[in-house]
Amino acid sequence: MQDIQRVKAIVLIEQKIALTKYEAAEYSNIGINKIEAMLREPNCPFVLYVGPNKKLVKRKEFEEFIRTSLVI
Repeated sequence: MQDIQRVKAIVLIEQKIALTKYEAAEYSNIGINKIEAMLREPNCPFVLYVGPNKKLVKRKEFEEFIRTSLVI
């Protein structure tokens, strides 16, 4: 039998709906600690909870937040 290698599909960040905090930091050039602090804010418009502990960043809402903010 031949070994079947799984090929992981590479998806561009611009095509993703939700980003990890590391992807969001790389995408926006904002530090990971600052993004974590923003995700902890009450009523954060771009946080997506996956279970009790994991947080993702909604890309479109995050882009809009950055676009309308003068200071982060």
